Amino acid sequence: MRLLRSSWIAGRTSSQARAAVLAVSIAALVVGCTKAPPPPPAMQAMPVQVQPVLLSAVPSSDTYVSTVKSRRSATLQPQVDGNLTKILVKSGEAVRAGQLLMQIDPLKQVATVQAQQGTEQQQKATFQYNQAELARQEQLFQAGIISKQAYEQATQSFQNSKAALDSASAQTNTQKQQLAYYQIRAPFSGIVGDIPVHLGDYVSPTTMLTTLDENTDLEAYIYLPTERAAQARTGLAVDLLDESAKTLAHTSLDFVSPQVDNNLQGILAKAPIPKSSQVLRNGQIVNARITWSTAQIPTVPVLAVTRIGGQTFVYVAALQAGKYSAHLVSVTLGEPMGNVYPVQAGLRTGDRIILSGIQFLQEGVPVQPMEGRAPAPGAH
Repeated sequence: MRLLRSSWIAGRTSSQARAAVLAVSIAALVVGCTKAPPPPPAMQAMPVQVQPVLLSAVPSSDTYVSTVKSRRSATLQPQVDGNLTKILVKSGEAVRAGQLLMQIDPLKQVATVQAQQGTEQQQKATFQYNQAELARQEQLFQAGIISKQAYEQATQSFQNSKAALDSASAQTNTQKQQLAYYQIRAPFSGIVGDIPVHLGDYVSPTTMLTTLDENTDLEAYIYLPTERAAQARTGLAVDLLDESAKTLAHTSLDFVSPQVDNNLQGILAKAPIPKSSQVLRNGQIVNARITWSTAQIPTVPVLAVTRIGGQTFVYVAALQAGKYSAHLVSVTLGEPMGNVYPVQAGLRTGDRIILSGIQFLQEGVPVQPMEGRAPAPGAH
């Protein structure tokens, strides 16, 4: 019985061994007949427009608040007292130089002029009498009829009357000029401002009647910080800007004060505004951008800049092993100048900036550069 059991176990073991050998053989045969899958195709290079980083003239500038003022701007106040009897213009009206604007009641002054004219006539009559008397006394003195003392007295009387007449004439002219002050005339051509007075109002030299401005001769008043005193000089370029940074006028400094304003602790600088800039008005507040200097530094187009996590980057076409790929570079940029940014750090002259397809790029993606045209620095 034991012999039969041993023979059965040995036969079973032998069958299992043969089955294992057969399975291994079949697996080897299958592996030998199966081919390895082909590798995936290489990623095609994406055509992109590139532009080399070039040095461009980049200005160094600062922007300050500026006030537009007219070189011909006047506040009209009377030089005499009285009641307003005429207002011949209205606010906003354009007037010419010498035009009559208002009139103050002149009756009292007219009476004064007339009285002074009467005095002048009296002095004139006395002068004419003494002049004729002097002629007669001179003839008598030459004929030896009167003494020299009598002749000298006649001469003195004539000279006194002449001086009195001259004085009376001067007083008459003074009163006539005083009478002219009762008429308020435009000192130059311009636009009439607000008229706060009314007919019949009593006015004095402290009363403001109106203002007169000429908007064709304007200049910008700019207060510079004292730390810019060394760089401030006439001839520096100035751009006047509105709130949206739109350029209103191009000009340059023509005056820099040698003194510091004690109240503002600033240096007053002035820049004339071209007459073609009619959009500006007297008293208007604008921004003045002063260009201190110009330096050659790299620039990149605005469209080439991408922002990731609040930082600025550009893609550069990097050459490796004869092939180009996109490489993301962190850059530090200055204030935009039209269509370009000045590059303060991160790029070198000659780097090829990728301009197109930036939204489809990733680090290391193959690219095929195509040269593009650089936007002009400062183009608007």
